[in-house]
Amino acid sequence: MYVCPKCGKEIEKIEQKFVRCPYCGSRILMKKRPPIAKEVSTD
Repeated sequence: MYVCPKCGKEIEKIEQKFVRCPYCGSRILMKKRPPIAKEVSTD
């Protein structure tokens, strides 16, 4: 799943030929990540 930073809409699939937001036409898409931060132990 991808998110457009310009319009904020979520995109489920992108075509192989063109990487564009189908709503606003922006060429920048970000991979959606979970909001949970990872815990790292420092032993």
